[in-house]
Amino acid sequence: MANVLITGGTGMVGKHLTEMLLEKGYEVSILSRNRKSSIVSRKSSIVTRPKPTVYTWDIVTSYIDVEAIQKADYIIHLAGAGVADKRWTAKRKKEIASSRIQSGALLVKALTEIPNKVQALICASAIGWYGPDKKNSTNGFVETDAAYPDFLGETCMQWEESVLPIKALGKRLVHLRIGIVLSNDGGALKEFKKPLQFKTAAILGNGKQMISWIHINDVCNQFIYAMEHNHIQGIYNAVAPNPVTNKSLTFLLAQKICGAYFLPFYVPSFILKIVLGELSIEVLKSTTVSSQKIESTGFVFSYPTIDEALIELSKKD
Repeated sequence: MANVLITGGTGMVGKHLTEMLLEKGYEVSILSRNRKSSIVSRKSSIVTRPKPTVYTWDIVTSYIDVEAIQKADYIIHLAGAGVADKRWTAKRKKEIASSRIQSGALLVKALTEIPNKVQALICASAIGWYGPDKKNSTNGFVETDAAYPDFLGETCMQWEESVLPIKALGKRLVHLRIGIVLSNDGGALKEFKKPLQFKTAAILGNGKQMISWIHINDVCNQFIYAMEHNHIQGIYNAVAPNPVTNKSLTFLLAQKICGAYFLPFYVPSFILKIVLGELSIEVLKSTTVSSQKIESTGFVFSYPTIDEALIELSKKD
């Protein structure tokens, strides 16, 4: 079976994707800053399968383990500092951007200089490429829309541009612009659940902002689908077909966890701005993104609606 090299394999999406690839029989390698990185599975059955091989790389010194590149048939590039993990100081914003741009440049350098058999590079990007919804527009953002001139828009543009030279090497290149990933292992869903421990449902701002989300299984399946199908090239939005408002998501999640008994309350925008700083712009931004392009290729979502996604995720609590 083919060898899949994953950067960012120790993150939320990377761990889940590793499990799914191993289940399908792929050999998986991980590029990490630390060879002793733990790739812990949520599934006990995975111990019976081969474990991923961990190789080291360092974007600061431009080091990458040669064997990792030589063994790979495909590379899935997920590496990048978490956008919502910390407050956006100038230092943090630089880390968010450089971790993506420099890692992409390092992969290009490695694939240029090291003899390899890599067939395709499947790269993460983000719907941060797009700005807020346009007034009076009922259509979602599509892949040909220009990058929005703010921090995330410019970061996503440079992120995607960093690996474009791959195409000159004759390798297939795919970018998946990922929406808000819903998973029990971290990310946005974990934050939405916190107030529900106290039977309260926190609606952010006015709650009308649209959230373009995707279930963890669907985003991982999209990476695998893009890898396995040669007709998939270029940029695709990795979002579910049915975006929802912040209020709708919050209420549905509350009903799944608390039943009919919970207290909704609104967190004013000015409070979010005080607590989160510039990051609050993203929390309050309404971004409706279209999934039509990836669906037109034949990809089928397992969880196309938020109700289906939350029902499945609630089973695992």
